[in-house]
Amino acid sequence: MKHLLKSFMGAFIVLLCSSFTQIYGQEVIGTWKGKLSVQGTEMPLIFHIEGNEGDLSSKMDSPTQGATGISMDVTVFENNQLTLKFKQAGIKYVASLENNKLTGTFYQGGMELPLEMEKSEKTIPGNPALVSSDTELEKIASLDQGDYKYSVEDYFARPKARSFQFSPNGKYLSYREKDENSKNHVYVKEIATDKVTRVIEEKEELIRGYGWANNERLVYVMDKGGNEDYHLFAANIDGTDQKELTPYDGVQVNILEGLKEDENHMIISMNKNNKQIFEPYKINIITGEIKQLFKNEDAANPISGYNFDKDGNLRGYGKIRDGVNIDFYYAKEEGKYEVIKKMNWKDTFSILNYDYSTENPHDAYVVSNLDSDKSQIYLYDLKADKVIKKLFSNDKYDVSNLSLSRKRGYELDYFSYQGEKRVIIPVSDYYKKLHERISKEFPDHQYSIAGKTDEEDKYLIFFQSDKLYGVYYSYDAKKDEFKLLYNLMPQLKENDMAEMRPITFKSRDGLTIHGYITLPKEVKKGEKVPLIVNPHGGPQGIRDSWGFNPESQLFASRGYATLQVNFRISGGYGREFLETGFKQIGRKAMDDVEDGLQYVIDQGWVDKDKVAIYGGSHGGYAVLRGLTKTPDLYACGVDYVGVSNLFTFMKTIPPYWKPYLKIIKEIWYDEDVAEEKAIMEEVSPVYQIDKIKKPLFVVQGANDPRVNIDESDQIVKALREKGFDVPYMVKYDEGHGFAKEENSVAMYKAMMGFYAKHIGKKKTTKPVKG
Repeated sequence: MKHLLKSFMGAFIVLLCSSFTQIYGQEVIGTWKGKLSVQGTEMPLIFHIEGNEGDLSSKMDSPTQGATGISMDVTVFENNQLTLKFKQAGIKYVASLENNKLTGTFYQGGMELPLEMEKSEKTIPGNPALVSSDTELEKIASLDQGDYKYSVEDYFARPKARSFQFSPNGKYLSYREKDENSKNHVYVKEIATDKVTRVIEEKEELIRGYGWANNERLVYVMDKGGNEDYHLFAANIDGTDQKELTPYDGVQVNILEGLKEDENHMIISMNKNNKQIFEPYKINIITGEIKQLFKNEDAANPISGYNFDKDGNLRGYGKIRDGVNIDFYYAKEEGKYEVIKKMNWKDTFSILNYDYSTENPHDAYVVSNLDSDKSQIYLYDLKADKVIKKLFSNDKYDVSNLSLSRKRGYELDYFSYQGEKRVIIPVSDYYKKLHERISKEFPDHQYSIAGKTDEEDKYLIFFQSDKLYGVYYSYDAKKDEFKLLYNLMPQLKENDMAEMRPITFKSRDGLTIHGYITLPKEVKKGEKVPLIVNPHGGPQGIRDSWGFNPESQLFASRGYATLQVNFRISGGYGREFLETGFKQIGRKAMDDVEDGLQYVIDQGWVDKDKVAIYGGSHGGYAVLRGLTKTPDLYACGVDYVGVSNLFTFMKTIPPYWKPYLKIIKEIWYDEDVAEEKAIMEEVSPVYQIDKIKKPLFVVQGANDPRVNIDESDQIVKALREKGFDVPYMVKYDEGHGFAKEENSVAMYKAMMGFYAKHIGKKKTTKPVKG
């Protein structure tokens, strides 16, 4: 078994190559799936066989090993017998074809294993006939012409190195570094010797995140093409013992607790037993052995979140009741869970951390809005179910973040929250001194502690501003010494970047609305500039914040301002403001965006005749809604993975969203209520096609599990049938938003050409139709 696994991993890191045979074999062309049985363990295998004018080639996937696209050296089909070989790994498969089934033997490492494979259709999501060709999109991109100091790549190429992390003991520094093929591998540097080892190699699938599990082992997460079915992997710091810890097809993994006190284990959740609900497991990060910790069996009233302490004990959980209520269960005695809070889903009561500095094991830091509009932080006795004392609050903003020091007996170091900018409130004497030292050294930048050693002798500090993408410094606490570690985007000079300015205005019905305007330097010269309105995604509970935004900076480099409005239903401004936006998506939430636009027009900053609207997810929906609700307000729009039809959107949500469908309907709309069904038709852009009269560019990831590709196909097809020229970019290796560098760069290049055509200085007046 070990030899077989090791050989597969060896095959995974070999450069892919193909050879073809001059044999006709249309019968075997397609995707074949089967399972090997090795010492009682099932290992799925997939072969993709392709043909072109009689030539055959094939690739192998081994999902258990995270290996995809391994090209076979030999692909031959003759006399009804298929032979596949990958010589370097000693792999061979010989099978006979009968009744659309391959029956044969898989050979490797001296083993001969029976393997049956059945044909499976490999489908392409959506309607490929609607998608614009690369040539068409490149032609649009070419319209972005000018003597610009910075290219699209300068803003959206991934940093050469990023994601720096200290090992817990501080002996190693890990980071991701990009190679010449834009693959971002994970490296570990031994600080004492400067020895660097490539530990994790990124191949076809992206490494979505990684981190230290203990001083000797890293964990990382990957999905397939953006489908968000995340799997957990692990590797030693020398690159050995690479292992997929959760080799389960169609299962999503979430990391719940890292377990500093049990370095060989983690607590994860998976929807392994039921795709709609998640259950907690303790997983051994070395062997992959898992143990289910609790059952989540009531699919109608599932557990929606688990709370573990630092030792991996399940202390409490939240359980949905009737689709819209949450009961919080807590173990006042070990293993005996009882309801201590009965809440509506709109209520907030959650444990941030336990107060391990006290003798009472039931003391905890809790964030709650049960007795206030804004979320506040309390010290709470969970067994007695009562507040010990209120620790921190703010009159204008929700507060929900704090930091404890494990090294100093879990002393409370600071609170933080998002206001107009990020605010840190030091609490401990230790952190007051550290905060003062950092702020004095770097007075014009926001900072965050990106990491620290267990002994708190070394810190990784990340600095950013509206004009600085990000710089890492290391801080040696014993020497009181800062050292520049890495500038993520050295090519972008701060003095060349645009200002992001907080703004506040009143909505038409009297609400105070906050947001941000990024102004290009032409504004200082008295010019009125084109504007891109950029509603955020979500929409509930999400907000835009101050800091470096590569989109806004790219737009500013071309002379466009960017408006970001935290419209009603945005998070961070209290419960009342959030709930004011429920049942108002596409209506009053859009009014707020329009009122923000009018505000910046009134300031004399922008040209009202050159306003575009662009956004992703809910922001993409807002683009389509804006072009139908106020068709004369915008000159053009760019819809990025946006909803076009609220009815089909509700029917195509991922299975693990279904327990929350009643809540989603309370936020959006419920088609079973006649009045709301009429509203859904009114605010679904696909039903309001006749109102669109301005140019539209649509962008979609084919594997998007949240906003199905059909949402984009619908709007493109409907507009095309009316004679509109709608550029449509689809990437078949992406999901809900583009993660691959080459795809992001291609999208922004086409977007900038689209803007140049419709709101640029040489605006084209050619009609959209015709």
